[in-house]
Amino acid sequence: MGATPFHHSILEVRLPKHFDKPTNMRYNGTQDPQEHLTAFESRINLEGLGDEVRCRAFLVNLAGPAIRWFNALPQGSVTTFADITRAFLAQFTTCIAKAKHPINLLRVTQKSGEPTKKYLERFNDECLEIDGLTDSVASLCLINGLLSEDFKKYLITKHVWTMLEI
Repeated sequence: MGATPFHHSILEVRLPKHFDKPTNMRYNGTQDPQEHLTAFESRINLEGLGDEVRCRAFLVNLAGPAIRWFNALPQGSVTTFADITRAFLAQFTTCIAKAKHPINLLRVTQKSGEPTKKYLERFNDECLEIDGLTDSVASLCLINGLLSEDFKKYLITKHVWTMLEI
């Protein structure tokens, strides 16, 4: 076998006969590496496989610049799955999705002529991308972005009425 970043201990382990390699999760260096790694580990954990098989299965999921990066690693340098994940995250760290702050919701506003339902769908999609978003901040941002003054008044009244019942 030719030069490879895998240590010989990884290459010596045989893949289980009925192992279904997760080949539908290609990583080419443009997506968030943490998301890819999480999805890969979730999938591979279902199989209950050892470290060596994890390493070899991870390689199957690399494409383009990511496979070129892997092939450029020093020969025999990958001895554990932790080695490959550490190097992988370090290499593709610039692709890690930046956490969105709740203040970003103030930019989500209803467009002229946009149905309220469509605005609410866009707003909800943005909310899903924000960690630690409180209901009160989301409500304020939602109301702020609405065009209909009548609907704003209704929501504010409804919100105040709900708060008084607590």
